[in-house]
Amino acid sequence: MDILIIGGTKFLGRALVDAILNKGHNLTLFNRGHTSPEIYQNIEQIHGDRDGEISALGSKKWDVVIDTCGYVPRVVKQSVDFLKDKVKTYVFISTISVYTENEEVNKDENAEIIELEDKNTEDIMASAENYGGLKFLCEEEVINGFDNSIIIRPGLIVGPYDPTNRFTYWPVRIRKGGKILVNNDETYPIQIIDVRDLANFTLHLIENQNSGIYNATGLDYQLTISKLFAVCKLFTGTDLEFVKVNDQWLIDNEVQPWMELPLWIPSESGKALMQVNIEKGIKNGLTFRSLKETVRDTLDWYDVINGDDLDWPAGLKSEREEELINNI
Repeated sequence: MDILIIGGTKFLGRALVDAILNKGHNLTLFNRGHTSPEIYQNIEQIHGDRDGEISALGSKKWDVVIDTCGYVPRVVKQSVDFLKDKVKTYVFISTISVYTENEEVNKDENAEIIELEDKNTEDIMASAENYGGLKFLCEEEVINGFDNSIIIRPGLIVGPYDPTNRFTYWPVRIRKGGKILVNNDETYPIQIIDVRDLANFTLHLIENQNSGIYNATGLDYQLTISKLFAVCKLFTGTDLEFVKVNDQWLIDNEVQPWMELPLWIPSESGKALMQVNIEKGIKNGLTFRSLKETVRDTLDWYDVINGDDLDWPAGLKSEREEELINNI
């Protein structure tokens, strides 16, 4: 097949490129050329900003487009309109954040969706509601513009090349050992999907000519924070101690959920978004590698890029963690 990726050089895009090339498909990348432009010298790349410069794609046609970086419906509409006569199937990478934040667990693809009061806003970072609501409006642009579309709603994407540190923080921090600040709820549910499993699932849906909407997170059992920690401990050769505190203590000490203490959200609605129904995805080819493999490969990648020398957007800084522990 001839496949076009909008994006393709950062995180999910890299995994998609690898999966697609491994299956022998023809590939074109469309992006601004700002992120790692040197990594795919032997792949056709067309450079342009998807907002206003989508016509740089010219008259070429593809079987499928995979849109990895659509956040604003006005911008997604540009690619939908331009490609509707040039592409047979439009694949849009959305998010489970489109679902209304409530305490309902086991949300499937028909669960209640966020409806924004201001549908013209483009401030995706203003709130989680804005982010999810705008992604859903992007979905609608794709569905309305294409007879054949695939909408994939991932949970937290993890693994090599993750720029956020929201998952990577824990394998790295536990490997370092010492006193580690954690929430005391060992049964706290989490869902994650290895970026390579998400890429393989996306390509599987394409190759099998599927259509429709699919939740895509994991694993295929109820993962908890304590199970994650147990796997991470396999990769440490030093002593460690989990310093356990409750939600209220973390709130009182102004620890920022999710970003400062990754995977922690002190609400039942937050836990609900970590217990999303993935039965449809599994029935249609969603598979998972072991958590141990994901942790191992994430640590290997972190070491290759000298991750200790980088400033990450998520995770407790060591000085902040030490200060908090000393306040207990």
